[in-house]
Amino acid sequence: MVYVGEVSVEAVPGMTCRDALVQGVSKKAMKEVVACLCDGEPKDLDAPLPSGTERVEPVFLDSPLGTSILRHSAAHIMAEAVKRLYPEAKVTIGPDIENGFYYDFDLAHAFTPEDLERIEAVMRESIAADHPFVRREMSAQQAREYFRSLGETYKIEIIDDLGAETVSVYQHGDFVDLCRGPHLPSTGFVRAFKLTAVAGAYWRGDANRPMLQRIYGTAFPTEKALKAHLAMLEEAKKRDHRKLGPQLDLFSFHERGGAGMAYWHPKGALVRAILEDFVTKEMLRRGYGLVRTPQILRRDLWETSGHYANYRENMYFTEIDGVPYGVKPMNCVAHMLIYNTTQHSYRDLPVRLFEFGVVHRHELSGVLHGLLRVRQFTQDDAHIICRPDQLLDEIKGVMRWIQDLMGVFGFEYRMELSTRPEKSIGTDEDWERATSALREAMAQMGLEYSVNEGDGAFYGPKIDVKLRDCLGREWQCSTIQVDFTLPERFDLVYIGEDGERHRPVMVHRAIMGSVERFIGILVEHFAGAFPLWLAPEQVRVLTVTDRHDAYAFEVVQALRDAGLRAEVDTRNEKLGYKVREAQMAKIPYAVVIGDEEVASARVSVRQRGGANLGTMTVAALVDRLRHECAEPFTRGGMRYSFHY
Repeated sequence: MVYVGEVSVEAVPGMTCRDALVQGVSKKAMKEVVACLCDGEPKDLDAPLPSGTERVEPVFLDSPLGTSILRHSAAHIMAEAVKRLYPEAKVTIGPDIENGFYYDFDLAHAFTPEDLERIEAVMRESIAADHPFVRREMSAQQAREYFRSLGETYKIEIIDDLGAETVSVYQHGDFVDLCRGPHLPSTGFVRAFKLTAVAGAYWRGDANRPMLQRIYGTAFPTEKALKAHLAMLEEAKKRDHRKLGPQLDLFSFHERGGAGMAYWHPKGALVRAILEDFVTKEMLRRGYGLVRTPQILRRDLWETSGHYANYRENMYFTEIDGVPYGVKPMNCVAHMLIYNTTQHSYRDLPVRLFEFGVVHRHELSGVLHGLLRVRQFTQDDAHIICRPDQLLDEIKGVMRWIQDLMGVFGFEYRMELSTRPEKSIGTDEDWERATSALREAMAQMGLEYSVNEGDGAFYGPKIDVKLRDCLGREWQCSTIQVDFTLPERFDLVYIGEDGERHRPVMVHRAIMGSVERFIGILVEHFAGAFPLWLAPEQVRVLTVTDRHDAYAFEVVQALRDAGLRAEVDTRNEKLGYKVREAQMAKIPYAVVIGDEEVASARVSVRQRGGANLGTMTVAALVDRLRHECAEPFTRGGMRYSFHY
């Protein structure tokens, strides 16, 4: 017997998953079922019901798994269309990804936007034909011979790498692709899709392998959902930090100087300074000690830490006086060296060491993405070395700090627990202790979280905080990692109440994470219109004619003396032009000075959005701006003022 929901179905020889489902799912609901779960294992609807199956569940098109299957099937349909239009193209891989799918092609012809329209038209023909997706099993040798006859060399390489005796292929119409599945019942289930972009991608992400062309697309269960997503993409283009950063004179990138490294202009560097000042003051208030450590450390330290064995492909190395060194990808090793410079009593713990540490990680050129994925970045990194009995309180303290930071910016967020990866160090016992501590801390704080199996750091499990911006996109920034292993490897000790040596535990934590990524996210979240406290230029004073210049400079100086960031525009331009320029530069306040303002010793104030606040004294303006700057911090119960 097999259960479909609460219905018990008799399993008979030759029964398919569809046969079982129709006995427990209504005819109307079955129209939206695209696959099934047999004891949790995804299967095609027409797959034979596996022997011994206890429960079959429907997978609906609008469910997360159903949408994933939809997108992967759309990738196959796209590959078919490309092959029909460009028979000489070689196909590689075409997975579903978050919010869409892609397929990589080896083709001399460079795809254009017009080509994407032609490909879409052919896809619609395939969808209208409603071809079934049919799965077949082949021996690996048969599959090699088949794809060799088609000239699909990449498929042969994939088969060789799988090392399996048999593989599965899927066919719809005349197109056959190597695939594990499952797929939609037929092409007609793809109701709303769009091809969105073309990009370059190295085969297997290896810069020494062929450069391929990657076509991105998206698909949704309904046209309404697709339109909403495309509208979000258009808004995202307007907010793209790679466009707004140079436009607002915040930062730039220079391939001549090296890929994946940002150049901060005065305004952008000021935004960084404001953020770093805020975080530093909060760190000091929360009991952290500020440190600075070198950029490179001897390689033997990275061997001791396990980075050389488990992380070296992400590191840069050099040699000095015949001694190999590694450029630091993380700050933990240096912080442990500082800890070991003195003997610690149990009364001294926890020791909390913090720095804005510049780190370098080797990212493949294909994944570099503005400030969001770089090779050089700064972490607001800290390491808490504590007694095991202090661990829960320290984890919760970091969580509260993260909650405060998210409150300042009004971010919604969720938490994700990442567990032990295949490539890791440390004992099973230590991993269990570390993972249990993270779970217990979240339970005590009443926090919900999801589990990301196998994605922890190589030295310990972690909690990642995924913040959600105003477009609903998720970004990973804050992280909390518990580590029993590196304290052992670096012989960190403290003298206990019993006079004996004891091993502490270490918490790796970052609140913003990468400063570069955090600023990139903020640029896009606010569309470049930073909140007043963070804006590099808070007020621009605009004169009507040059006879107002003297008073304008007095106003600017008064604002600066009050700790506000103000500039003056005395150019011989029309006032409307100056106002528009200030708005385009996303400056929160524009102060206009003409004859009446000079005569009354007041200022005329306009907000960034266009609202005219009328005239007021400079003192009243200062009070208003100070209150607005302070408001975001009251949400987290913090007090902060930045005078620059």
